[in-house]
Amino acid sequence: MWDWIVNVLFQILALIQQFAVDWGLSIIILVVIIRLLLTPLMIKSSKSTARMQVLTPKIQEIQERYADDPQRQSQEMQKFYAENKFSPFGGCLPLLIQMPILCALFTLLQHLGDYFDGETFSFYGILPNLQTSVAATLPQGFGVAAPYVVALLLFAVLTLVPQAQTMKTTAIIMSFFMLFIGWSLPAGVLLYYDVSSAWQVVQQIFVTQKVIDKAKAEEEERMANAPIEVNVV
Repeated sequence: MWDWIVNVLFQILALIQQFAVDWGLSIIILVVIIRLLLTPLMIKSSKSTARMQVLTPKIQEIQERYADDPQRQSQEMQKFYAENKFSPFGGCLPLLIQMPILCALFTLLQHLGDYFDGETFSFYGILPNLQTSVAATLPQGFGVAAPYVVALLLFAVLTLVPQAQTMKTTAIIMSFFMLFIGWSLPAGVLLYYDVSSAWQVVQQIFVTQKVIDKAKAEEEERMANAPIEVNVV
């Protein structure tokens, strides 16, 4: 299903490898390129999320006011969205766009040997074999498996850090679930997700939160200065 996206990513990774030499570094550069391309979408999604937080009380008010009249409720909701030039699905679009890319990347990284026949995939000796997993290296001794275990732990922790503040219990449960998933994943996949998740954490601290705060302030100011609507019965 994602064959054409996989082929595009394959061509990009092959091009990067020509000057990066190391496969681990090539994967990291690929992460940076994809993250930079997706940054405008993430900023747009953050702004949509901020606006949704400001508009939620008004939306709930409309839902409560017309709770006994679903048709009128739907009409008023559509009117409210149109007046505020807001789409409740605006924050979902970037995620939907990312999903095919992530699925294609997973396929490419999981089957590197099929796309680059005869290559030795390593990350500067830190991860000697990007095609193997924690499950495969652990029987060889902890010394061999140690870097893969670290990559697995980062995979579990970093992917949940953005949600940890608001959903602590869920984040803990999901961390164990991620450990289970990552146990048999190739180290190349873990490396990609580790770097990508670290990028997301840094982006959230230094960029996303500022974007959200600014968008919320602007939306609150706009709502405060909006004309007061009076319903006359």
